[in-house]
Amino acid sequence: PDLAASLNNLGVRMGDLGQREEALQATDEAVQIYRQLATQRPDAFRPDLARSLDNLGYRLSGLGRREEALQATDEAVRIRRQLATQSPDAFLLHLAWSLTHLGNRLSDLGRREEALQATEEAVGLYRPLAAQRPDAFRPNLAWSLTHLGNRLSDLGRREEALQATEEAVGLYRPLAAQRPDALLPDLAMSLTNLGNRLSDLGRREEALQAADEAVGLYRQLAPQRPDALLPDLAMSLTNLG
Repeated sequence: PDLAASLNNLGVRMGDLGQREEALQATDEAVQIYRQLATQRPDAFRPDLARSLDNLGYRLSGLGRREEALQATDEAVRIRRQLATQSPDAFLLHLAWSLTHLGNRLSDLGRREEALQATEEAVGLYRPLAAQRPDAFRPNLAWSLTHLGNRLSDLGRREEALQATEEAVGLYRPLAAQRPDALLPDLAMSLTNLGNRLSDLGRREEALQAADEAVGLYRQLAPQRPDALLPDLAMSLTNLG
């Protein structure tokens, strides 16, 4: 169990540095160990298996292996749905996390209605959690709302997409002021999305303002973690243009 946990963390650290192939290898090994452990002691190790499957789906998606990514994430959702039914206080948060990832994986494959459905369910789970414990769960709600804006935009529902993205930015601003090292990248991403949503509606000056702010944040962040954040700076500059 400790080796699996360590491998899972190693995959996360490698992913943070943009070492995608190595991150996938470590995460895949963690999944294999947790799968074996969960077969022997499901009550103890199914939560860990679901967590590592979630990470595996994210790693596979980053390498363009979309069908495999969906398969891993879908399995994580199924496990966490069962766990949340048995113990909602402990596992609803994790289910919402996996559902947001599932929405992204479905979107990658062009399954837009299903992607929106999964992401809306995630936001619906995060809202009461964030109302009860805002300090703990507002970052999760903001993250899920960012993805909801993308899913709505994919379906041409532009006003709703803007509303979700504006709410995400509004949540991220105070959070990033309190915890800049952790949350400034998320604020920058949500501002990039806000620029796109405003542009979709022809609100060009406001779109430029949001995109320009996002670029400014990425310029500040990218030198600290170039392997991970230079691609985001490039994307943000493209949107600014």
